[in-house]
Amino acid sequence: MEKRTFGNTGMKVSILGFGGSEIGQEQDLSKVEKLLNHALDEGLNVIDTAECYGDSEALIGKALAGRRDDYYLFTKCGHATGFEEEDWEPGMLEKSIDRSLKRLNTDYLDVIHLHSCSEKILRQGAVIEILQKAKEKGKTRFIGYSGDRTDALYAVQTGLFDSLMISLNIADQEAIDLILPEAREKGMGIMAKRPVANVAWTYDTLSEKAYPYVYWQRLKELQYEFLADHEKAVAAALRFALTIPGVDTAIVGTQKPGRWSENAKILENSTLSALEYEEIRIRWKEVAGDDWVGKT
Repeated sequence: MEKRTFGNTGMKVSILGFGGSEIGQEQDLSKVEKLLNHALDEGLNVIDTAECYGDSEALIGKALAGRRDDYYLFTKCGHATGFEEEDWEPGMLEKSIDRSLKRLNTDYLDVIHLHSCSEKILRQGAVIEILQKAKEKGKTRFIGYSGDRTDALYAVQTGLFDSLMISLNIADQEAIDLILPEAREKGMGIMAKRPVANVAWTYDTLSEKAYPYVYWQRLKELQYEFLADHEKAVAAALRFALTIPGVDTAIVGTQKPGRWSENAKILENSTLSALEYEEIRIRWKEVAGDDWVGKT
């Protein structure tokens, strides 16, 4: 699988990364072992999770105990359960990071991201200092921010983060103009989250409370021609995310081991042509409303 340099970190990351949220509720360790080992065998070398994704960290730590040198390991902090302190309390963050290391069965992380932290809290400085201390102590090699909208813009503008994880897909393009130019200028590694827009085009109807609802509604208005064919839609969505200037890797979650072979085949040609990319961008600019902001 194609590798790209992750900003100024020096890491060569696979263009497709594994998102650990969907395995967080899995009860069968053998299934997770099969899933993750198959992904690594297909050339994927980025695994991203978070302390609030159920048992995801623990499952990853058990499933890949003997392969730590085969992949880059990212997690996120800020919304931990099981502690007396509230979200974003410095003491909680410190304990959460130590717990993540233990769960993930590792002495260090490659990146710790603050998980959808507001600009207001970022401005107070304490949460960033906790990550910087973790980096100084060798608990993580790099620190990052995961989020959207003006919160992410502020995080980028601080110049204190090595990486950015942000929503980027055919139904979520605000960040392309609002945030990515500054992130690229600062040499940040950039990860596209939700690159297939929660495959929202596959639903005939959705409740307003459903997780993919916002993207589903937008795609009904965007009416991209390729959405009529599911395989073409998946390919177009993944390639679009990876064609966006500055994107180094796209994070996809799944519980189906065979999906990695399918995705690897799709991404043998990892980007869209300039014309295909521009057609999607033009359609977005024609249709998107002012309220079509990044989905946090």
